[in-house]
Amino acid sequence: MNIRAVATRILIPLGFVFSLSPTGFAQHAADELDFEYFRSEVQPIFLAKRNNNVRCIQCHTRSSGFRLQPLADGAFFWTDEQSRLNYASARAFVVPGTDPLKSRLLTHPLATKAGGDPFHGGGQHFASQDDPEWRIIADWVAGASSRREPSGLVIRIIQTSAAGDDTYVIDPVTNKVVGIIDDIEIAHGIASAPDGSQLYLSNEALHSLDVVDSRTLRVKRRIPLSGRPNNVSVSKDGRKVYVGIMEMPGSVDIIDTQALTNIKTLPVDGAIHNVYVTPDGKHAVAGSIHTSTINVIDTATDELVWTLKMSAGVRPMAFDTNADGSTKNIYVQLSNFHGFAVVDFNKREEVARVEHPPVPGEHAHTDGLQGAPAHGLGVSPDGKTLWSTSKVYSHAYVYSLPDLREIGRVFVGQHPEWVTFTPDGKYVYIGAAGDNETHAIDVATMKEVATIAVGQVPKRVATALMAVE
Repeated sequence: MNIRAVATRILIPLGFVFSLSPTGFAQHAADELDFEYFRSEVQPIFLAKRNNNVRCIQCHTRSSGFRLQPLADGAFFWTDEQSRLNYASARAFVVPGTDPLKSRLLTHPLATKAGGDPFHGGGQHFASQDDPEWRIIADWVAGASSRREPSGLVIRIIQTSAAGDDTYVIDPVTNKVVGIIDDIEIAHGIASAPDGSQLYLSNEALHSLDVVDSRTLRVKRRIPLSGRPNNVSVSKDGRKVYVGIMEMPGSVDIIDTQALTNIKTLPVDGAIHNVYVTPDGKHAVAGSIHTSTINVIDTATDELVWTLKMSAGVRPMAFDTNADGSTKNIYVQLSNFHGFAVVDFNKREEVARVEHPPVPGEHAHTDGLQGAPAHGLGVSPDGKTLWSTSKVYSHAYVYSLPDLREIGRVFVGQHPEWVTFTPDGKYVYIGAAGDNETHAIDVATMKEVATIAVGQVPKRVATALMAVE
């Protein structure tokens, strides 16, 4: 999918300090095609799954022409040595320069009507020369050693499917689905790089952290994890992703986003359901259902600094801040409790508990709660309200902060789950797992403005920034 075709008009300008060539990226001499750019940007295209096409690697590991190295059993990516062999193989089908149609590597998988060859045994992977994956290869042929400078960022709502392999990209301006990320079965957590270059989704089926390129909406890299992942969170500087591992005795995997490697598996108290980086970026907070614990990690040292035992399993959490930006409270939903608890971050103790009252005239649902009658929390960007979902009554309850006074309720579908806000705080999005829909709510009026059809059992939902070329 051409991400430029689906970009909204809400662009956030970016500043870059590196110098660029007139074509928008740094260049080498034409006959010195950059290996690192090939390894990190071009090679993932050969592994990508496109609708109605097999992956390039399926045929080209046995090709007598352009030949790719087979992946080792259980490997998600090529070794450096294999990458250099792939580079040499691809280089033989490239004529360096600014005319991409001179290179068979580019014309062979391109649709004939777009200037491609009459026939390719692997099919027509790229419908036009504007396809972002095709452009990545063309940039390499033209001498690129870095990504094109993006023209800005767009805000997107990312909705996963707990019972599917598709993740939906929603434009919050139009409330339309503008892209689908395929090939991640049981995507759980979602986070985006602060520069908008990529998304991070935890893959429960493959036990990996999947890195999705924002230009192509395809998996760029799969990073092996120490066990089955649940939720993820990215550090403020974007250099690390924290992944909760939902296996006993409990750990958080820490991913280096530059090297795209798992650099540490940090033991914690209990299998981790959710992990969050606090608003000030100083801590990662991981909750365990199994041991009913909150585990707090210092993000400077990536060491566990304190643990708090709760009365029941720890489910979704949300945070508010003090005037200086430091963490004030953790709002915690607990197993088999229809409401939330409040934990004072500095005192390291529970200081309040709020139970959601019944909704008059609304039938109480008790089937399929999975031990979580309330399973979605969010503090509005202005810090003035807390939104908490109820799977029992199909509503979101809205509380004022800091006094925790209920100020409203809004119907948000069957089995509502996670909560995310647009950065300006005007809208909140909630996945209705029972209806296969995402609900968009006006925060000020507490009225629904759109219902968006998405995939099977939509639970985790997040707000992301995505780069636009």
